[in-house]
Amino acid sequence: MQPRFIKLHYRTRNKLNQLLRESAADGYDRVSKRIHAVLLNDQEYTSGKISEQLQTSRSKVSEWLKIYEEQGFEGLKEGERSGRPSFLTDLQKIYLCDIIDSGPVAFGYASGIWTSKRIARVIFEEFGITYHPGHVRKLLVEFGFSVQSPKRLLALADKDKQSMWTSQTYPNIKKKQNQKDRE
Repeated sequence: MQPRFIKLHYRTRNKLNQLLRESAADGYDRVSKRIHAVLLNDQEYTSGKISEQLQTSRSKVSEWLKIYEEQGFEGLKEGERSGRPSFLTDLQKIYLCDIIDSGPVAFGYASGIWTSKRIARVIFEEFGITYHPGHVRKLLVEFGFSVQSPKRLLALADKDKQSMWTSQTYPNIKKKQNQKDRE
């Protein structure tokens, strides 16, 4: 069986070399490996030799070369990854949004603040599905809710004293520190 070689125009070769450097610098290792395979094949490396050099299977190299012949560089790019499908159905998601909208007090919590741990607990209690709090945050973003962190404020703080400290005391401390740094 005759090996198949892709003959690249010198401009295409230069463009692929540039894209190889960019993809490697940006951390797109799989894309850079595919481009590298095409460039090696242009230098008349067989699929077997390319697979040895890039430490991948010969079938993968052949697949990349075929994709490049059919689709060009666009075929070598990373596709959209779907990820794992959600365990919640669309109806359950709507119901969960209604629970979140009604607030934690309406669900039986003493505090009026939703946390990702609480929402994970609600998902488990209502639907029997276990979610990690980190993934609950992703769900909230998907639903259009914003994830917020509370600001820590002193409830009994004197507003006048706070403003005096910010406008007078702190700038004086900063001036003194700058003077010490110059000396």
